[in-house]
Amino acid sequence: MDLNNSVGIVKRQYFTFAQDEAMPLDSGETLGPVTVAYETYGRLNPERSNAILIVHALSGDAHVAGYHSAAETNPGWWDDCIGPGKAFDTDKYFVICSNVIGGCQGSTGPSSVNPGTGKPYGLSFPVITVGDMVRAQAQLMDHLGIDKLMAVAGGSMGGMQVLQWTVDYPERVMAALPIATTARHSPMLIAFSEVGRQAIYADPNWNAGDYYDGPRPNTGLALARMIGHITYLSEQSMQSKFGRRLQKREHFGFEFDTDFAIESYLQYNGRRFTDRFDANSYLYITKAMDYFDLCNGHGSLVKAFANSGEITYLVISFTSDWLYPTYHAKEMVGALTTAGADVTFTDLESTWGHDAFLLEVDTMTGLIGDFLERVSAEHGIRLPQPTP
Repeated sequence: MDLNNSVGIVKRQYFTFAQDEAMPLDSGETLGPVTVAYETYGRLNPERSNAILIVHALSGDAHVAGYHSAAETNPGWWDDCIGPGKAFDTDKYFVICSNVIGGCQGSTGPSSVNPGTGKPYGLSFPVITVGDMVRAQAQLMDHLGIDKLMAVAGGSMGGMQVLQWTVDYPERVMAALPIATTARHSPMLIAFSEVGRQAIYADPNWNAGDYYDGPRPNTGLALARMIGHITYLSEQSMQSKFGRRLQKREHFGFEFDTDFAIESYLQYNGRRFTDRFDANSYLYITKAMDYFDLCNGHGSLVKAFANSGEITYLVISFTSDWLYPTYHAKEMVGALTTAGADVTFTDLESTWGHDAFLLEVDTMTGLIGDFLERVSAEHGIRLPQPTP
């Protein structure tokens, strides 16, 4: 455990709502009760105005920084950016991260027990959207007594949630940081999602989602993860890290065993993913991403952002991201500018592909740190005094 500039040992917390009146969903169905798992870091100022919500990508969870125990060796998924002196400086800001509904790391999802049957929901869990995820997060903010967030930040699917916050709750957001994301899923992105889902459907253990009392569809889930993981990389990063290097052999085998290091890497990541993720959650969350389109109900992006003029935006894309290429960011920046929003846009040079938002730590620290300093100054936010 490395405690250098770390938030240290942290604890997952839980908030449950909609016990008496179920939460309405975009599909027309309802869900209740709803539990949201979350973690917090840093201190709220007396005005409760220095809170930053971090929202996660497809495979993320509420554990964004620090460690759950002294024995843990791997910190939270964005630990390099969250902590004392980091991009999201916990000496200055109160940082919150929650697991999305539909997930499988403490928030209500298809693996949760349906109180009506006493068994896991499986496919009886209602279809959820990014809007539903944000609606649950707003309930969590109410529970924490935070009327207005200083900032909402996230990459990939997290960036979708950031944008949804600014459209649905513009009065509750001072600043928004959508990173490596899009305002709508393109047909190509939907196609990749569907191939991953079909891999899960084809697993003989999937059993139409009712597998919780037996073997899990881990083969299908691992394959779905392998497919997805390719889209997070770039040709440059794969060439630099793996090239055509062989794995534990000196010559090609001319057989169907694993020859190349890149094959071994994908297989390892696929297997590891099945240790912490639920196949049904993968189905539900990828569907939520495919349904995401900010134009729905508004007619255009400009109209969607019509009430976002008081929000300050930092939009970040990466040159080698072919999952959400730079033109996605430019489209939303153009719409925001037309809508009269205060927008800063940067297309960062990187060879890491889509995963650059997790890896370009030094550049992100300076960029985000300066942006948050500006926001706090413009809104007159009093930052907590250093602990003696």
